[in-house]
Amino acid sequence: MRIDIISIFPEFFGVLDISLLGKARERGLIELGVHDLRDFAHDRHRTVDDTPYGGGAGMVMKPEPWGEAFDEVLGGPGAGAESSVVVFPSPAGERFTQATARELALEPHLVFGCGRYEGIDQRVIEHTKTRPGVRVREISLGDYVLNGGEVAVMAMIEAIGRLVPGVVGNPASLTEESHEDGLLEYPSYTKPASWRELQVPPVLLSGNHGAIAAWRHDQQVERTRRVRPDLLPD
Repeated sequence: MRIDIISIFPEFFGVLDISLLGKARERGLIELGVHDLRDFAHDRHRTVDDTPYGGGAGMVMKPEPWGEAFDEVLGGPGAGAESSVVVFPSPAGERFTQATARELALEPHLVFGCGRYEGIDQRVIEHTKTRPGVRVREISLGDYVLNGGEVAVMAMIEAIGRLVPGVVGNPASLTEESHEDGLLEYPSYTKPASWRELQVPPVLLSGNHGAIAAWRHDQQVERTRRVRPDLLPD
């Protein structure tokens, strides 16, 4: 998988050099390109924002630097592009879920455009939709507003990247996590069996795999009912 990120804070993504995603990059499972949007602004102040038409508070990101950035990442006007998905983090977009992560993990090329201020000029999004081989998705991390798209993009890449085949050492562990089967994950325990007068549930020490599986499923249902009842069928 190839991931490109466009941001005015490219240094934010240095964290992708560590942990599982860093190892995945070293092994060639994920290829990463981080692009500074200001490199595509040509005035001496490297300006990427301006006042909004129609008035209002805040600033809006200008279309020209974004257009040139996408020309570089996706190919210039009229160029044939590979199959690419461009993701714009936006509180006005569809909600990011585990199902979204699974879908995007199957894509060969993801491009993330990190907005700032009051957002990106809407024409950038509309024009990107016209590029050959490109699909655009506006995606929200949740029902709240961040200062910019970088935090949302980092969370999405973490969720997507770990689903790329080979990134996680034991693929079976991915199927037992929260949201993979529509339920929250069951609680986990490790040694010692007794800690500060708190005991590991006896069933987990029984060696009865059928009973353990049933207990874990019951815990998933109970936790989901208590914490996220909206995930359960009516």
